[in-house]
Amino acid sequence: QVDVAAMVQLFGYVDVTDTGFIVAVLSITFNPLFWNVVARWEHKTRALSQVFGSPRAACYFLGAVILVLNCVRSHCFTEAMKSQPKLEGWDYHWTYYSGLAISAVGTLFVISSFLALGFTGTFLGDYFGILMEEKVTSFPFSILDNPMYWGSTAIYLGWSLMHASPAGLLLTAVVAISYTIAVLYEG
Repeated sequence: QVDVAAMVQLFGYVDVTDTGFIVAVLSITFNPLFWNVVARWEHKTRALSQVFGSPRAACYFLGAVILVLNCVRSHCFTEAMKSQPKLEGWDYHWTYYSGLAISAVGTLFVISSFLALGFTGTFLGDYFGILMEEKVTSFPFSILDNPMYWGSTAIYLGWSLMHASPAGLLLTAVVAISYTIAVLYEG
């Protein structure tokens, strides 16, 4: 059996009814839903490609929208953490540096994924008919599947630890669940 007492105590610090927290949850869950729905719609209709005059231009537009939405999500995440109490028992150098290291590994996965896939490979180019010549199997794809998603999740986990934030940890779990659902949907 699992003892959930520590988890219950940890999340006793989180006010899930706080407006900022709710906005962060909505932003986190909206993003992968949005890009998957839009990409599938484009694949079926080619509507964005027609509006922008080419699949590549449409893909770049969607990529820019996704980047803006990710900035909004990160801002909402940070604001939700700032509005909630810290876990004083975690507000130490070792926690901060552990979080920094986890964020660094996550950043490595995100950046190396982007470099391996390129812009159109990262931002759903296959739904626009922009296909890569072969499946990418080099680092970080040689280490794990979906390194962009798990790298992003690691960044949020590290950020939460750096701020000793129980709310951040709960929001990181929402990120992980949202990406898990996205992976199932995309697969």
